[in-house]
Amino acid sequence: MPIEASSFPEEVQMAFFMHSYISDRWDGMNGVYLGKDWIESDQLFKMYEIENPKEILYFMKLYDGLVAKQRYEVGERKRKTAERQSSNAGKTYTHNVRG
Repeated sequence: MPIEASSFPEEVQMAFFMHSYISDRWDGMNGVYLGKDWIESDQLFKMYEIENPKEILYFMKLYDGLVAKQRYEVGERKRKTAERQSSNAGKTYTHNVRG
């Protein structure tokens, strides 16, 4: 059963909220996730009048590390699947069965 955001402390909930507003950076050639564009975080802290931005940023970075790891693993699985499919393409197997 997945954990709900409401079960976390207020600071962590705020980190989830703020993390969702920061834009992602992707490598256009490979489709690899490069992380968040952290320049925007300062503006969000000011706009939402965050009292403890260092603490919120700490939780945001922890969460982003988990997100990046998960996206990397998904990308690797897709890459390996595509690699297997392309290496098997065009191969014809004939079996010599005598019975």
